[in-house]
Amino acid sequence: MRSESGLHRLINFSDAVVAVAITLLVLPLVDAAGKSDDRGIDHFLRAHASGLVGFFLSFAVIGSFWWGQHHLFERVKGYNAVLVAGMFVWLLSIVFLPFSTELIQSTARGLPTAHAIYIGTMVVTALAALVQRGAIIRWPELTKQSAEDPETIDDALILAILMGAALVVTIVAPSSGLWPLALLLFTRPLLQLAGRRRAWRAPGTGAPTAEASD
Repeated sequence: MRSESGLHRLINFSDAVVAVAITLLVLPLVDAAGKSDDRGIDHFLRAHASGLVGFFLSFAVIGSFWWGQHHLFERVKGYNAVLVAGMFVWLLSIVFLPFSTELIQSTARGLPTAHAIYIGTMVVTALAALVQRGAIIRWPELTKQSAEDPETIDDALILAILMGAALVVTIVAPSSGLWPLALLLFTRPLLQLAGRRRAWRAPGTGAPTAEASD
């Protein structure tokens, strides 16, 4: 386990990279606005509707991933090589997301390959988050949570599985575009199911035992 000051530097670095990445999302729209003619704002908004949708979607995606990362590191008091490696892969995918966003905006009607790259980028982000969550579970000395509030891997694992499923659907059915991301709507129900299953299996919660079944 490394120093707490070193951890703070890592978190500050991560936040700065995310801030830059999320800012890069709007630059193509700013550039397009600078080249707009006198046909009015309505024409501009119609002409760049896909770009605006892509911007808001990717802004929400990065914001959601950052919030999960923030929640994770609220519990962390140290770090090791595995955690840092997961963080840097996570940052790599976040920085790459503005590029993949621009791909789906600039290709005519959105090439299937561009959609796969976009969703694939988020798959890498989800897997990197899973590695980081696994690291703090494998080395509990890195965390500062109490024994009554143990860290679980459920949310990171479910997100990675759903992201991977969305990527598979996009590759198998290219015409589906970004619609496979709708699979993420199952995240909360699956988390609730996993929580009930964990509570049922926990000792002292009324789970059936061999003695009770006799």
